[in-house]
Amino acid sequence: MPAPIIDFQHVTFKYHAQAEPTLHDVSFQIYPGEKVLIAGASGSGKTTLLRLLNGLIPQAYAGDITGKLTLNGENIIEQTLFDLSLQAGTVLQDSDAQFVGLTVAEDIAFALENDNQPVSHIKAEVSKWANRFGLGERLGLAPQALSGGQKQRTAMAGVLVDDGKLLLFDEPLASLDPAAGVVAMEMIDKLQTERELTVVIIEHRIEEVLSAHVDRVIVMADGRIVANGTPTEMIQSGILPENGLDEPLYVKLLRRANVDVASLANVADVQRVVVDENKLAIEKLKIPVKKGLHHTPKLVIKNIDFSYDKNQQLFKQFNTVIHQGEVLGIVGKNGSGKTTLSHLLTGFLMPDAGDILLDGESVLQQSIKERADNIGYVLQNPNHMITKATVFEEVASGLILRHVPTDDVEARTRAVLKLIDLDNMRHWPISALSFGQKKRLTIAAVLVLAPQILILDEPTAGQDATHTGDLLNFLATINQQEKTTIVIITHDMHLLANFVERALVVVDGQLLADTTPAELLANEKLVTAASLRTTSIYQLANRLGISNPEELNAAIVHGQV
Repeated sequence: MPAPIIDFQHVTFKYHAQAEPTLHDVSFQIYPGEKVLIAGASGSGKTTLLRLLNGLIPQAYAGDITGKLTLNGENIIEQTLFDLSLQAGTVLQDSDAQFVGLTVAEDIAFALENDNQPVSHIKAEVSKWANRFGLGERLGLAPQALSGGQKQRTAMAGVLVDDGKLLLFDEPLASLDPAAGVVAMEMIDKLQTERELTVVIIEHRIEEVLSAHVDRVIVMADGRIVANGTPTEMIQSGILPENGLDEPLYVKLLRRANVDVASLANVADVQRVVVDENKLAIEKLKIPVKKGLHHTPKLVIKNIDFSYDKNQQLFKQFNTVIHQGEVLGIVGKNGSGKTTLSHLLTGFLMPDAGDILLDGESVLQQSIKERADNIGYVLQNPNHMITKATVFEEVASGLILRHVPTDDVEARTRAVLKLIDLDNMRHWPISALSFGQKKRLTIAAVLVLAPQILILDEPTAGQDATHTGDLLNFLATINQQEKTTIVIITHDMHLLANFVERALVVVDGQLLADTTPAELLANEKLVTAASLRTTSIYQLANRLGISNPEELNAAIVHGQV
């Protein structure tokens, strides 16, 4: 057997800002040519592990390290960031933190320029990789002009353009639409074979990663490795849900049908698992899909025109209605206008023409703060919202600005922090939080203000199954008890299928469809247009010849939320 490219022996790490270690006695090896998924609940230590691999610890994050950790046989701690960057390319979860160029082209070219490659070669490679990631027409754009998914694709292109042998991905699918995520995984899979790459992926969207022929899964919990084996072994054992991780939807369906998952060969692959004899048991799980019953207009978007560039209009005569008390999903490919629409609703942008009515009254003359009293908005990137030093201060700040009595500030802040599992960290510096924890923090900072309408841009990005479930249960509670209207911009197929009542499909500024998620996901034309993909339940149902697969999905929904 060849020597491991990555070797951790009894590694323990504690940030200087924390009292307890984040990693405890971590030991594992990764060998050349492997594709390994590192999975675990939010805060389990995955990102800290990655920071040790790429040298951000101790170069950017100070702390105490014990144990032995090597990359290509050399002590990682003794190498510079530059030395490590020549050996390992990293795609960070927060793509804003990765941008080094003033344009997309400059960012993709960065590694090649550092290698002193000829200009002609750089231009050819930048063009090739930009086109492979659908960025060919955006090479001259600045980072701030890109959507979250476009930034993520730029970061991936900037890493893959180089010919390094080790690639590290921290939540590479978090900001990508499902179709783009599939393409990215397929590309990584192909490049691994072509270049004999070693690939390490940290990701919560396990279903999508497992479809990309992962060799091994390492499961982390509370800073420790609790499992290390093949994808099939991980699913057969049931270790994923035990540690706050989502199993693939079709596996949940099989368990509901009392199928002996532990005995199924190829259970990690929905296209290969053999369950034909269980077809009748699976089919009996079908239940009717619930239709939305909300008819009272709450927010009316009326004949909206908007363009960033006068030569290229995004919205033209855009119309839709958001109803009182509904849960609405907005879906579409990266860069289609979903986030722009939310910015128009919240006052970050002003339409060129048209009107936006809240309870029949125009909001266009209201300030951002005035709109925020009624329309709460959680941005896709939590770093764009955070303004305070500690967890408690961040959530309490909105209440303090509104002159809420001190006792009420304490009670309301603690209540929402307990809800999102951050109360025990309320005195922590925000810099010590993972990206997923920061995401929950920003949601809490808006929830505490009790808005009438809550707009969430990719709320489950970077979240594990446990915290996603807790969040959805809370959202369901305020939706049902407080009649809060909830609007979710999402690429998360689980969220769309499991929680949303009505879906708007927005593509290139046009409203292609206003339908239920079940009907949307059963319409191949719409799925393709919106850069979505059918869930694994649909894929299994089609293999088994089961009609109306959306009714199988409904069975899973009602069994979990």
